[in-house]
Amino acid sequence: MSHGVNERASPAEIGAGTGHEAPSSFVALALGSVGVVYGDIGTSPLYAFREAAMAASSHQAVSREIVLGVLSLILWALIVTVTLKYVLVLLRADNNGEGGTLSLTALATRALGRRTAFVFIVGVIGAAMFLGDSVITPAISVLSAVEGLKLASPHFGDYVAPLTVVILVALFAAQSRGTAKVAALFGPVMVVWFVAIAIAGALHILDDPHVLAAINPLYAILFMIDHGTIGLVTLGAVFLCVTGGEALYADLGHFGRKPIQTAWLCLVLPALVINYFGQGAKVLADPAAIENPFYRLVPEGFLLPMVVLATAATVIASQAVITGAYSLVHQAIQLGLLPRLTILHTSASHVGQIYIPRVTVSLLIGVLLLVGLFRTSSALASAYGIAVATTMVVDGILAFVVIWKLWQWPLWKASLLVVPLLIVDATFFSANFLKLFEGAWAPLLFGATMVLIILTWRRGSGILISKTRRTEVPLDTLFRSLEKKPPHIVPGTAVFLTSDPEFAPTALLHNLKHNKVLHESNVILTVVTADTPRVPEEDRVRIAPLSKHFSRVSLKFGYMEQPNVPKALAIARKHGWQFDIMSTSFFLSRRALKPSPQSGMPGWQDHLFIWLARSASDATDFFQIPTGRVVEVGTQVTV
Repeated sequence: MSHGVNERASPAEIGAGTGHEAPSSFVALALGSVGVVYGDIGTSPLYAFREAAMAASSHQAVSREIVLGVLSLILWALIVTVTLKYVLVLLRADNNGEGGTLSLTALATRALGRRTAFVFIVGVIGAAMFLGDSVITPAISVLSAVEGLKLASPHFGDYVAPLTVVILVALFAAQSRGTAKVAALFGPVMVVWFVAIAIAGALHILDDPHVLAAINPLYAILFMIDHGTIGLVTLGAVFLCVTGGEALYADLGHFGRKPIQTAWLCLVLPALVINYFGQGAKVLADPAAIENPFYRLVPEGFLLPMVVLATAATVIASQAVITGAYSLVHQAIQLGLLPRLTILHTSASHVGQIYIPRVTVSLLIGVLLLVGLFRTSSALASAYGIAVATTMVVDGILAFVVIWKLWQWPLWKASLLVVPLLIVDATFFSANFLKLFEGAWAPLLFGATMVLIILTWRRGSGILISKTRRTEVPLDTLFRSLEKKPPHIVPGTAVFLTSDPEFAPTALLHNLKHNKVLHESNVILTVVTADTPRVPEEDRVRIAPLSKHFSRVSLKFGYMEQPNVPKALAIARKHGWQFDIMSTSFFLSRRALKPSPQSGMPGWQDHLFIWLARSASDATDFFQIPTGRVVEVGTQVTV
């Protein structure tokens, strides 16, 4: 599940935790990670303690036992789930410098030495649930920040939801302009935010210094033992304090391991703990403060500035999630999990800064629906958490495979490390599942829809490839036929894109059948996606001559890269192929799909696959081929 500004650099460029970063570069990376990685988890104090304490007290008076129990649960959730699992363990499980659920899935697949249905399904569920989280984070974060206006004046109460909608629409509308300029402010703003919440918390810990006793994990254990089902419900609310923790791992490729670890241990974790303990002390001294303990920490004269700062911080958290969704969808497209979508580049200098219009529209619709349905952060809190909890369970399962098989730890040792963490994750998942009918259905529904779309696309694509292969002619057979009856040879180069280089592309057969000509040089081109984030330029192109007029070319791209076929073919000059775009024609097949009763899928799934295929972006745009050099050949296929 990746959060983060969509500005990707190679691990070599960022010194991904190598220990050789220049001091100024290291500080810049650590500062950048504060703004990008920690936006979501950093805004959790706005609502996490309040929701957990109110869940534990069932809206009655909040007792000392409840405050200390909840604070102890929050503290140890931050230590075990975030610090131990993500900061100390998973940040070391990188795929060529990249992290995140899909990278972990690729590592687990490599560790097993083959593709397995279990690892694939688990990875898909984790990725889909991140997209569910991408819808909820902007809604709850901005709502909780704007709600501070109600403390300044009760008259603002009616304007919280409309103002939230205005901020969110403006945020999504700004996506097409790129994130570079805004991202430059993320780090400093979030540093100010963490310092501010630490000061606000520290000022009130003295209201009741006994709150520091919650450092003892015994308070958390006794609270869970004494409160039964209520304790489990409370745990679901406590989980709100660690949502965003998975972003530590997802944004590994942006900043590197050591800058992310340093920012967490030296600034973010201390600031969060101090603020939570300050909220606890404030509530012990003034139980009425439970209504909004975060803003009650702030002196009245600083309330409006804090609301403005909190709104800025929540917008940053939302921006990080939105661009993280772009990253995830881009990876999924490259891995063949989703149909091609239009991907626009918003920066000439940073190739990773992208904007996906359809993803933006889908997220905005989902976010606005949630704000309209739930209207307050307390109501929305019930929906929050289940998506992140699911992703954390997925990360734990995949991490076990990687640690056991790829790192070659003994089974008992890998189990000793991962199983306790998995038990914690599973407990959090169970606690959040209790809120199914209160709102947790929303991210589950969204995530399940994404899983259905991904599985339908994969299954339909497999059926389509199988059906197409039945009508295709092996290249060897075609060559023998051309030797017996040579066609008319015309000057120039023809490039035929295909997914299977062993068979003659449909466009080639149609060109021979209808135009009865063959170009002087013909290239059977296959674009391959590697299971690594990026592919070095020297490994980009593979050329194999097949006959006098034919050669086979394979272009390999990482799943984080945007395929640029003409640029990659220009590299082929180093291999001796004189590529000239002005004398080259690209032949592509455009297939019109029709449903078939014998497809192997239910009728509704047939129609869903056909709709997805029709909504896919044109291959010409996706592979960045100049439209003036493209010839499309239409065929009709039943699915």
